[in-house]
Amino acid sequence: MIHSLIAEATECDFKIALERDKPVSWLKSVSAFANCIGGTLFFGVDNNGKPIGLDDVQSDADFISRRIKDRIAPLPDFILTPHSEKDKNMLTLEIKAGRNTPYYYSPDSGIKRAYIRIGNESVIAPDYILNELILKGTNRTFDTTSTTHRKENYSFTLLEATYRQRTKLRFDSTDYKSFGLENDDGYLTLAGSLLADQYIVYNARVFCTRWRGLEMGSLDEDALDDKEYEGNLIHLLTNSCDFVKLHNQVRFEKAPMERIDKPDYAERAVLESLVNALIHRDWLIQGAEVHVNIYDDRLEISSPGGMYSGKMIQEQNIFELESERRNPVLAGLFHRMRYMDRRGSGLKKIVNETKKLYGYADKFIPVFYSTTSSFKVVLKNVNYSENQTGSRDSNGGISGGLKRGINGGLNETQQKIIALFSDNSLITTQSIADTLNLTRRKVDYHISQLKKAGLVEREGAKKNGRWIVK
Repeated sequence: MIHSLIAEATECDFKIALERDKPVSWLKSVSAFANCIGGTLFFGVDNNGKPIGLDDVQSDADFISRRIKDRIAPLPDFILTPHSEKDKNMLTLEIKAGRNTPYYYSPDSGIKRAYIRIGNESVIAPDYILNELILKGTNRTFDTTSTTHRKENYSFTLLEATYRQRTKLRFDSTDYKSFGLENDDGYLTLAGSLLADQYIVYNARVFCTRWRGLEMGSLDEDALDDKEYEGNLIHLLTNSCDFVKLHNQVRFEKAPMERIDKPDYAERAVLESLVNALIHRDWLIQGAEVHVNIYDDRLEISSPGGMYSGKMIQEQNIFELESERRNPVLAGLFHRMRYMDRRGSGLKKIVNETKKLYGYADKFIPVFYSTTSSFKVVLKNVNYSENQTGSRDSNGGISGGLKRGINGGLNETQQKIIALFSDNSLITTQSIADTLNLTRRKVDYHISQLKKAGLVEREGAKKNGRWIVK
């Protein structure tokens, strides 16, 4: 068993010997494994996975059992097994993932601490993770927790209208309780608070930014577009989708019998990513929001909270993942409204929808990454190329893309600027900024991109000249 393990990792820990004077060195890993996804401690093994052996396996086994019973509460489910490898006697301590979280380590000082596993280390659980462990241990979730907000004091116009539109059914007054949005005493649950028309939950926000180039920078100088949305979950989802759609450029090619659309990103993959970010996020992390960042070559959607199971998504096969829902009330309602599937197929759908895009190659496969406190989806722009060139078709559309200086195609703002130039070749950049409700700096940037692409040019003096659309 040991020979196949070459290093300490999330689910295993090596101990050269059993530390008796300072048992916290290994008891904290017992707490961490029980609080997370389980794991195994190997006693008598060095940090490289090489068997060293123990002098008295029976005495060490007795000490381990006593200390776990004395210092870890509640008592975790564990299996202690002695075995021999290469004439070395060792102990394997397997800790099962617990249901009665949090599992605390209590030293003689009486100060209880709960630990979690981050990579190959056992660390003290931050407050927001500790709160989630408490909810798990009492078989509750964030969205089922009751608030002090009476349901009668709030409106739900957007929820009821959206439910009717997407399901063709009325959202009756009794549905608030049956769906878990209101408790028996008439108070909203946290799920209900997130679906009220009013802005109740402070961190119910999404920050959306379209950045210039490939890296994040200053909002004043490097952001081509920036929006902040807050409030109702449906409002957040709808506006976030619209923001991405605005910057999801759709090029096209003319085939003999049809026109082939070539969007940067699959619309369904974007929707699935945003739904996952909003519904499965950890709302216990205060001061954190969902972020949507669009660059020339990719779209990144990040949300607070790692995987509910404690696993790292980059270490998993997403096609074999089982469904685990941090917020089952929200997930159930959004499933009824046909925004998502409750069977854990969201990540698979993101991949499969992206593969359907025209021009897809293996290098454009979506990337998923998580830590204990965040989850990120990266969608690659399938039209991104360092040296794209293109030409206009007979209808004035972009065929095959433009130079990369204009992001592989015309966005909506650039199209509007060209239309304004066509209507009035003497128009000033300040007038364009006022018309499009943009800053002068952003207008100047878009015009410079149009110039680089060879689509417009300036003729004559700065004050008395005119714009020519090629």
